[in-house]
Amino acid sequence: MQPPKILIAPQILIALCSYNGADWLAGQLDSIAAQDHANWALWISDDGSTDDTRSLIAAFQARHPGRDIRLIEGPRQGGTQNFLSLICHPELPIGPQTHLALCDQDDIWLPEKLSRALALLQAQPDASRPLIYGGQSRHIDEAGRVIGSSRRPRGQVTLQNAVVQNMVSGHSLVLNPAALALARAAGRPAGIGSQDWWLSLLVLACGGRAVIDQTEVLLYRQHGGNVMGAPQGGHAAKQRLRQMSDGRYRAWIAANLAGLAAVADRLTPEATQIIASLTQTRGGLARLRAFRRLGIRRQSGRGTALLYTACLLGWA
Repeated sequence: MQPPKILIAPQILIALCSYNGADWLAGQLDSIAAQDHANWALWISDDGSTDDTRSLIAAFQARHPGRDIRLIEGPRQGGTQNFLSLICHPELPIGPQTHLALCDQDDIWLPEKLSRALALLQAQPDASRPLIYGGQSRHIDEAGRVIGSSRRPRGQVTLQNAVVQNMVSGHSLVLNPAALALARAAGRPAGIGSQDWWLSLLVLACGGRAVIDQTEVLLYRQHGGNVMGAPQGGHAAKQRLRQMSDGRYRAWIAANLAGLAAVADRLTPEATQIIASLTQTRGGLARLRAFRRLGIRRQSGRGTALLYTACLLGWA
């Protein structure tokens, strides 16, 4: 019997969630191994894969015996809860300098992905407060051909943006130690639509900040199995409209705001006011007036016009 592996807190803990990802997972794992920042550990939460996902992970573990590479069981409640469950796992090797990077199973990280995130986060003058990093991506198809790029945020990402819009893509997301501690304290709220939207709102609502890197740091693969594809183009617009009209978007906003109750003592006065005001308005003109009074808007003028129309229709 081999002795148990001693956990040493890494500088960056990579949290990868998998589910039937055998078609793409090997490329992502190889890109992690090729990172120019070497001080990382990898924990993988598998949500019940029935393909070769687990065998690929086992082979990767065997090729890197000196690494802390763990495979654990996911909650089998969908991708968002899989990520939140992994972030809150009680045995994660977390030290006072540990950052956490979310990782999708089907992308390819460029070699400087982790080192850029770490350098930018540590260079911030307010590096002791909760910070969330987001980088840009180059979009590729199933064959690896470049088909586009991510859309850069228009200026600073604000709390008012984060209430109604995800501004930090999860596949590039990195939490600094203060933000990681905050995410673990907030736990796993029910009804959250996406882990990246939730985490960015959480950080901003608790007085933190989003650090946006304008550089492309990964290849974002677009294929038929994407849980959430690139938020651009006609298909993405139709998907957003459908999510609004069937009530999902409004439910996600409500779940995000309700989830902040777990860290009520850490919320900024501004966040507390937003929660109170939006909890009291159900829709229609009163909801629209509350959004405008609080400065809640999407980053583009067209997106804000759609949001305000959705308020009047009771969709937001």
